[in-house]
Amino acid sequence: MNWRWDLFFEAIPIVSKGLYMLIGLTFSCFAFALIFGFVWTLLKRIPIKPINWIVTWTMEFIRSTPPLIQLFFIFYALPTLPYIGETLTFSPFICGTIGLGLHFSTYISEVYRSGIESVDNGQWEAAKALNFSTAQKWTKVILPQALPPTIPMLGNYFIILFKEVPLAATIGVVEILHLANTFGSQHFRYLESLTIVALLFLIISYPSAILIRKLEEKMNRRFDKKEVIQESKGAVMNG
Repeated sequence: MNWRWDLFFEAIPIVSKGLYMLIGLTFSCFAFALIFGFVWTLLKRIPIKPINWIVTWTMEFIRSTPPLIQLFFIFYALPTLPYIGETLTFSPFICGTIGLGLHFSTYISEVYRSGIESVDNGQWEAAKALNFSTAQKWTKVILPQALPPTIPMLGNYFIILFKEVPLAATIGVVEILHLANTFGSQHFRYLESLTIVALLFLIISYPSAILIRKLEEKMNRRFDKKEVIQESKGAVMNG
């Protein structure tokens, strides 16, 4: 099959129209995952074994099943359920947001957990000694220290999610992959249009990966500096 530059340039403006939907769905899914990931984290911290077991099993089930199957279930199977389906019929965009957002929220929950566990026990004891309420303890002491180290990992998941969003084309979300397939079916050629999709992902994801790497290096230098200052203070007090 010979490469056709005329179809390539003809497909660029058509396929690019779906870029807004792709970016919008990515941010929508990521916002859902950030919020629901924190919900998973809070549920796992409930000191009741049955609840903890149910939450853990549910998260493992979501992580262990393909996101494509979850999208199909939400879009095709859920509306067919009696009573439930009558009130839970969503548009393809909403189904994509819920399906991909819920899937990635289980991974982001583990990121939150690692950040919370990295907070020194002395900080928890200090919040308790100051008689802070639960809300004050989390907003003023724990989260300001737990969230910054997780930013690079959250950025990595954002890039991964960006590359998984085209799965939503299978349930009717009109983004670049959907438009590329439509263009290819009209001309009986998919090489040029799908190459544009690959180039668009490269143009967006590669600079984003570099930005995340720079942010990670900056955060590492920041926390290394804090550790040096704390060690210096400890040495002075011990001296």
